[in-house]
Amino acid sequence: MADLLEKQEAVLPSKEDAELAAESSRILAKARGENSLRVRLNEHEELTLPKSVTHLLYHILTEMSHGNAVTIIPVHAELTTQEAADHLNVSRPYLIKLLEAGEIAYHMVGTHRRIRFDDLDAYKKAKQAHSRSALDELAQQAQELDMGY
Repeated sequence: MADLLEKQEAVLPSKEDAELAAESSRILAKARGENSLRVRLNEHEELTLPKSVTHLLYHILTEMSHGNAVTIIPVHAELTTQEAADHLNVSRPYLIKLLEAGEIAYHMVGTHRRIRFDDLDAYKKAKQAHSRSALDELAQQAQELDMGY
């Protein structure tokens, strides 16, 4: 459990890794409906993974195949304000304004603010849903006004 909470750097794939990830994700996509995933480690060892891991591996490999850096953050992890700002792609001062306005839950550890990843992710998903709703409304208005969109 302690290993999950250690800081892990994002893994940026090399060109060769991206190509291998693309091939692996295509193969894994075919196996997504199966009960569990079996991985052969060597001639004598086979590892059986839970079905939920298949979905996660597929997404990791797909992102890597596009050359994207990948990191795993447990939902119970606590982030610093800078890590949280980076996750939202906003400045740290803007994030602090959100925290102080009560938009995102946080707690103090000494003099430092800590944000639970699940609270941050809930905020991000709510903002994305609000943005999608506003975009849908604008598209509907454009159609009603026969703007050609």
